[in-house]
Amino acid sequence: MQIFINNKPYEANASEKILDVARRNGIEIPTLCHSEALPGLASCRLCMVEVKENGRTGQVAACTHPVAEGIEVNTESELIAHHRKTLLQLYYLMAPQSKRIKAMLSYYHVPAFDRLPADKDNKCILCGLCTKACSELGTNAISTLNRGTDKKVGTAFDEPAITCIGCGACASICPTEAIEMSEQDGKRTIWEKTFQLLRCSDCGEYFTTPEALAHVRQKLGERAGKIEELQLCEHCKTKKTATKLKDGLKLEEVFDSLAK
Repeated sequence: MQIFINNKPYEANASEKILDVARRNGIEIPTLCHSEALPGLASCRLCMVEVKENGRTGQVAACTHPVAEGIEVNTESELIAHHRKTLLQLYYLMAPQSKRIKAMLSYYHVPAFDRLPADKDNKCILCGLCTKACSELGTNAISTLNRGTDKKVGTAFDEPAITCIGCGACASICPTEAIEMSEQDGKRTIWEKTFQLLRCSDCGEYFTTPEALAHVRQKLGERAGKIEELQLCEHCKTKKTATKLKDGLKLEEVFDSLAK
């Protein structure tokens, strides 16, 4: 099908969202809460665009709104620019220590909003990516706590979570680096809990915790014993996959071999 973005035609597939088509064609739409691994949150609202569809014009979230034949999308209208500016200013008040938000303010030439006090020690914008990642993994070690101005992400009663496996998924996916995770001398500390790290079987670098690996093996069941890549860090996994591709295997066959 064909859609129009900023008055130019682009080809789109029925299963795609507006953001997918835009990014594939190099059209900038800012996001904070969007992740390819965990799509569909649409909580930050930075990806709002104007859409004319069936004779009606409205604002939608580009990351969740499906494409349709002939829709007209405007990513840079005056209304959208004002919406983006206001949101970035509010996010700066919430998380003034976030390097990403500061960079976005600079990129879009948005002045910091100084008529209200900023939360100087905060980096979290409560987008929900971290809690969704933890939920999808099945550990539910962290969640959104409290309400109103006291709302935050944390563990129950602010104590080390029994179910936390130290995988670091929450810290890795956080767009504003709000979750603290430190590694030293083969140990990882996150959410007030310290884990011993395992070494990659190829390069010897520390890469995950025994608890995280055991959790993955449990999820995979009998297939886990056939996937030697479980003992590899991300760098060595990528290198091993690249070697298999170089040796003539198709990417689909690599994935199939890992899943069997």
